[in-house]
Amino acid sequence: MTPKEDPQLAVHSPRGPEQGSTAAPWRILHIIADLSLAGAEMKLYKLLTTSNRQRFAHTVISMRDGGVLRAQIEALGIAVHSLGIRGSLPHPASIRTLARVVRKIEPQVIHGWMYHGNLAAQAAAALARNKPGVLWSIHQSLYSFAYEKRLTALVIRLGARLSRRPDKIVYVSRTSAAQHESAGYSAAQSLVVPYGFDTEKFAPSEQAREALRRELGLTKDALLIGMIGRYHPVKDHANFLNAATQIVKRRPDMRFVLCGRGVDQSNANLAQLIKSLGLEPQVCLLGERREIQTIMAALDLVVSSSYSEGFPNVVGEAMSCAVPCVVTAVSDLPDVVGTTCRVAPPRDCAALAAAIEELIDAGPDYRRTLGNAARARIIERYTLEKSVARYEAVYESLIYAEPGTEQNVLLSGAGAGDL
Repeated sequence: MTPKEDPQLAVHSPRGPEQGSTAAPWRILHIIADLSLAGAEMKLYKLLTTSNRQRFAHTVISMRDGGVLRAQIEALGIAVHSLGIRGSLPHPASIRTLARVVRKIEPQVIHGWMYHGNLAAQAAAALARNKPGVLWSIHQSLYSFAYEKRLTALVIRLGARLSRRPDKIVYVSRTSAAQHESAGYSAAQSLVVPYGFDTEKFAPSEQAREALRRELGLTKDALLIGMIGRYHPVKDHANFLNAATQIVKRRPDMRFVLCGRGVDQSNANLAQLIKSLGLEPQVCLLGERREIQTIMAALDLVVSSSYSEGFPNVVGEAMSCAVPCVVTAVSDLPDVVGTTCRVAPPRDCAALAAAIEELIDAGPDYRRTLGNAARARIIERYTLEKSVARYEAVYESLIYAEPGTEQNVLLSGAGAGDL
């Protein structure tokens, strides 16, 4: 079954009290493993900042303690509860906390985020006195269980066995949906809602370009090639750095900027790889940065060298900043970038280097034209507002569960055929 992207979902009588224009907003409970600065976690934060708070009242449960996004979510006036899970499995106290929060809030929709959050959402629904709608969301591709930790692989397989229980399962790409369905996930509930991007926050900036070059002690016209992402095997930093080695042989003046959690000099494996490749003069490690939009807008090219992805935020954010990209052919990335960027096979550093050099050789005017086309593509197809509207439409489709009214919700949030 082909996963749906923008079907017209019949919306009927709500689960819970009738909702009118003056009624209390619908209650949405989000459950996520933690609130660290990563892709799905940032997606949740962006949804919360953009959602219509007159229609939807959000609460967040973090299964673990802490996370840099917790304070930012609480600053929005949204309550965040922690289950305090420290090991691999929940303990009785965490289950009691989950039950207490669910019964106090009585959510009309429980939205699970990622594999562990999805299972917790299903458990929360079983603990609820009312009958909330349950939404799972999956934010990664599934090329092979060999790429997963043993416990995560077990959780994924358990999710497949339980996948007929949630009302909907939202994926961030067609590729992810197809892969999970092949692994046993129910196709009947599948929907595809791609990420969206804040095109005002992520925008071209000459000031950002100048500021980063000053920070790095480089000239104003220095060409910077960036890879932005946490240090994780699927991001394949080695692929990027091996491609950089081939480029430096012909262009020793090139500079490569790496940014993300775990991407700093304290990472012994990464530092050793850079040293062994002879790239220490050309590589700048920035570590984790909060104001990532200023780094993104400062780059001439952004590279995504992953061998597995769901829907990498960094590509859409770079495109929104009018920065052309070179990406690997994983997930739906070739469809996302269209003709505005270059695509190379995963785990092929020679092809990645060739694609990067093609855009270097093309010159600044061509890169500027390509970048402007990339930004226009994001504005047309992948804005944050459109993505949030789609999620809100899914929430409504779960709240109105029984036949009896004529109201309809269009999942696209802006009309059919957006994607």
